[in-house]
Amino acid sequence: MATITSLSPLKLSLYKPNQTSAKSDLFARETTKISRPFNDNITLSKKCIATLVRSAGLALSLTTLVGVGSSIAFAAEAPSLVGSSLPFAEPSNALSLPTWAVHVSSVVEWITAMALVWQYGEKSGNESWKGLSWGMVPLLGGAFCACTWHFFYNAESLEVLVAIQAALTVIGNVTIFIAAFRIFKSSEESSKNL
Repeated sequence: MATITSLSPLKLSLYKPNQTSAKSDLFARETTKISRPFNDNITLSKKCIATLVRSAGLALSLTTLVGVGSSIAFAAEAPSLVGSSLPFAEPSNALSLPTWAVHVSSVVEWITAMALVWQYGEKSGNESWKGLSWGMVPLLGGAFCACTWHFFYNAESLEVLVAIQAALTVIGNVTIFIAAFRIFKSSEESSKNL
């Protein structure tokens, strides 16, 4: 299994026993072979690795934003404590900025995970991984229902979205289970063929 031995802004080294590792600029178009435990070889481009590193940095930035959320939340609540001169005041059940950051970043992370799973299915040649990406779709729909309901300040007229979200969550859990079982069966068959 491949491990990252050093990670710097300019260079990325991948080490795997019995394999030479190429050290080069992070944004070069060279590729590195990585062997997986089930003997499938995939190729990761330096551009793909750079995208993953940037995504991790974005997630860390959003986590930091949420970490200082107490001061942001106080700033959001301050107008209601001292009175606001703005003509529009949000209702008391409005989500705070840190809570919106968590909701939006979770949806973005889920979409990114779906795309990465799909790409893994294409690169590895194991089409059952694409089924996992399709199995994640109902849960994404549930996330959109939740964000829509919160966007309209949890309006009673839109409470049907809560029921739809619950149904999509159950359906999504079942579809992910089926997709995971298909991946298990597929890898079981490929290991028998070795």
